Amino acid sequence: MKLKRLKIVEQIIIISLIGVLVPSVISWMVINNVSQHSIRKELGNSATILAKIIENNIFSVINSDQHRINEIVIAINHIPSENQQNLFLKDLAINSNVFKNFDIIRPSENPDFDKDDTLIYNSSTEQLWLTDKIHDDKYLKAEVNTKIIKDNIFNNIGNEKDRRIYVVDKTGKLVFSHNYDETDFNKSVKQLPVNLVNNIATRFDEIKNQPRVYLKMDKIGLIIIVNTTKELTESTINKARLKILAAFLIAAMVTIMLTLFYCYYLYFNIRQLFKGIIALSRGNYKKQIVPLVNIFTPREIIFLAEEFNSMISEINESYRKLKQKNRELKQLDSFRSNLVDTVSHELRTPLTSIKGYTSRLLRTDIEIDEETKHKSLLIIKQQTERLSRMIEDLLVIPDIEGAKLNINFEPVNLLNVVEDSIYSVKNIENRTIENEITNDFPLILADKDRLVQVLINLLGNANKYAYPDTVIKITAKHDEEKATIKVINQADYIEKQVLHTLFDKFIRLDDKTTRTTRGTGLGLYIVKGLIEAMNGSVSLKSTEDNIFSAKINIPLYKEENYEA
Repeated sequence: MKLKRLKIVEQIIIISLIGVLVPSVISWMVINNVSQHSIRKELGNSATILAKIIENNIFSVINSDQHRINEIVIAINHIPSENQQNLFLKDLAINSNVFKNFDIIRPSENPDFDKDDTLIYNSSTEQLWLTDKIHDDKYLKAEVNTKIIKDNIFNNIGNEKDRRIYVVDKTGKLVFSHNYDETDFNKSVKQLPVNLVNNIATRFDEIKNQPRVYLKMDKIGLIIIVNTTKELTESTINKARLKILAAFLIAAMVTIMLTLFYCYYLYFNIRQLFKGIIALSRGNYKKQIVPLVNIFTPREIIFLAEEFNSMISEINESYRKLKQKNRELKQLDSFRSNLVDTVSHELRTPLTSIKGYTSRLLRTDIEIDEETKHKSLLIIKQQTERLSRMIEDLLVIPDIEGAKLNINFEPVNLLNVVEDSIYSVKNIENRTIENEITNDFPLILADKDRLVQVLINLLGNANKYAYPDTVIKITAKHDEEKATIKVINQADYIEKQVLHTLFDKFIRLDDKTTRTTRGTGLGLYIVKGLIEAMNGSVSLKSTEDNIFSAKINIPLYKEENYEA
């Protein structure tokens, strides 16, 4: 009798029953007997490994801090007077988040001080000290921030977070802990062997399925204790048998489902591949293959789909980069045209004034009185300052665009900055500017010179477009986090869609043909770039009652968050 050739689905079902279900039943019988012993041994091994990890972490942190102290000692040896040394250490303690305090110890004056003890822990005050010799008669003692050390010691214990971990000194006093339990801690310390083995993780089990490990760090006099909690034991050993049984039952059900659905998903993904190939052959280079990715999807099909999509993505990415380069070239050409136009139009006026008044002063065929000389020199100075500001604006643009601004953050007195800015602007325009900022305004965190440049640009804009004989006001208020500064003037209403474009380069309210005010069109663009570089924000507002305001938000200075 001729045998019937089986279909692929039938073959998969038979192979699944023979190759999965039968071995699963046999495996259950074996694993059920050895699982408890294996898991118990694994808990002990993981506790040993964890003790070694904590040991490495402690050594790493202590050595790192000791290296810092060595560097401080080297620095102290170059400071001649002890008073200067104390000031230096006090300043270090203020600005360090690792060390809380420094003391210079003389063994001759402190008989209890042990020269060979590089780590000192005071259990009554919970203070941890590291020491290093300055010279024979002087030692540096540094109090370490124990919270930072604890975070560094226990920050990489991963899946072992349910363990109880104690680090004690040689007298049995607690130094650091993780998941501290007073009863468990007292019991663990009491049950430690009398003669401890140095530098080797050693088990001292009292409860069969809750292994405990100690590791005595002889070099620095600390003992690490790692305990296995009852909860961890229950989640592993006591529940392992039920989990294994459930896993085998689920595996059997999944196997049956796999055999039923495998062919359908295989057919679906092959069809997706054919669609992608057909689309590519017809010139559609954006068609992505979206396979149905799950446990039924063969690796080869996923590989083919990823390679096909990668090829399509590279084509699209190359096209996108080409379009981006074209846009950049257009922007560069526009920038070049605007820059040439700005330079030719805006720089010509101050240069012409400087040249004219200089030539006038150099004439020998006429006699010029002192008042005329003074006025001419004043105009030359004003035009020179105007020219300097325009050049400074042009030079800062590449730094803004390249995110290369050098910002020198420092606590800044806002009143002084505003007064300097008003003085610079009033040297050119005799406009009334009211400063409503009081002397008790809190310090802000900013770059003083950059902030002066920002306010000069805002005051210059306000002066250009404000109605004649009107007042410009500068106000400021603050909350717990930031200061809000406003420059307010009276000017024509600007529509919102126009207002949002004023932060772009070379944008002006009047075009080349109707231009009535001086300027490069870069002021607000530079203001936005500088303020954002100082972690602030800037916005504009124009109301229909002809009030225009520029608002700056900038962080307040907070000593605890400031690093010089």
